[in-house]
Amino acid sequence: MTTITGVRAIDVRFPTSLSADGSDAMNKDADYSAAYVILETDDALAGFGFTFTIGRGTDIVTEAARQQAQPLIGRDVDDLVSDLGAVYRELSGDSQMRWLGPEKGVVHLSLAAVMNAVWDLAARRAGLPLWAYLVSLPVDTLVDAIDLRYLSDVLTKDEAREMLAELEPTRDERLEALRERGGYPCYTTSAGWLGYSDDKLRRLLTEAIDAGYRHVKLKVGVSLEEDKRRLAIAREVIGPDVKLMIDANQVWDVPQAIDWMEQLAPYQPLWIEEPTSPDDVLGHAAIRKAVAPIGVATGEHGMNRVLFKQMFQAGALDFCQLDSARLASINEILAVYLMAKKFGVPVCPHAGGVGLCELVQHLSIFDYLAISGSLEDRVTEFVDHLHEHFVDPCIVRDGHYLIPQAPGYSAQMHEESLAQYAYPAGGYWEAASRS
Repeated sequence: MTTITGVRAIDVRFPTSLSADGSDAMNKDADYSAAYVILETDDALAGFGFTFTIGRGTDIVTEAARQQAQPLIGRDVDDLVSDLGAVYRELSGDSQMRWLGPEKGVVHLSLAAVMNAVWDLAARRAGLPLWAYLVSLPVDTLVDAIDLRYLSDVLTKDEAREMLAELEPTRDERLEALRERGGYPCYTTSAGWLGYSDDKLRRLLTEAIDAGYRHVKLKVGVSLEEDKRRLAIAREVIGPDVKLMIDANQVWDVPQAIDWMEQLAPYQPLWIEEPTSPDDVLGHAAIRKAVAPIGVATGEHGMNRVLFKQMFQAGALDFCQLDSARLASINEILAVYLMAKKFGVPVCPHAGGVGLCELVQHLSIFDYLAISGSLEDRVTEFVDHLHEHFVDPCIVRDGHYLIPQAPGYSAQMHEESLAQYAYPAGGYWEAASRS
């Protein structure tokens, strides 16, 4: 019997603000960070998970994750992984922790970190990458793990079962097709951070096109004239055929978003991302109606599956950008994927943050194999930062995520990275405090 013997919860911060990596209209000085969780056992097995943050306050999320994981200590791993829905319901149903949310904010972020570690543990126990572990689960087992609470007016358990069973016989065909095309298509945001100079913008866009990307994204929203100038540079470099997406990171009111997009329309953006408050369902719907045929994309700050339900019901988005570390792990994420399938909305996961690319590659592959069965209008974000800190980093070639092969959710960080960037006692931060 393998038993969980302890939980390590670590505040890990990387000084990305020094190079303007991650800079946008809302977040000008982001230090990409993670509340990182390790579920330790009495043998070599462990589970690794995290949630993404951008600096101050990561300590609060880390402590919440440590507390939420306490009920797992002393438990038999085989018992836990045999019913991942029960584990999720137990942890998410803690009334004292839930009162601090519920299902939003710090406690939901921390639950994502813990449950990501639980799913990683389960996949490692099975010796499979997370996407393959999900494929291996019987449909009924998978449905029992999905959180369908508050969704029955849109998605029932029977509908979820039917959707997953529908594509089960042809999963192997799509896996082979994915291998033949070189992996899952992705776009890059790495060229388009708002704090970059024009020369750096040109250089990185040129490198992206040379590397095989056919979708690139730029940040906008601080200055209309600056946005026009930067988008003109982008179109000059990438040409008319490469898809250009833009991201306002929530900075506009609804009328302002509509006006701004009317003036940026000549640059032919595929979508405008987070044009207003992430909680404003009706505002997104109004913007979508006004700016069409430019699409509206949102979801990285979607606090839970209920908000996504309302977005779908209101016809508020063209592209669903769920986040692997804001929603409460696979249990909640798969509910959003299934609703998106029902409403015919492609899911293009957000991955602009440390480790998010490592996670979302598994989600996108499983979506194609088992839920949507389609690559049409689907492209997953890639940001080329900080992958060297992961034991099994994602690999992108020719604008495609290669299919991950190592067991788990690709969430494990190197111990050397933890020693260097744990906050505040890691080597880097101790040195920085003395300088």
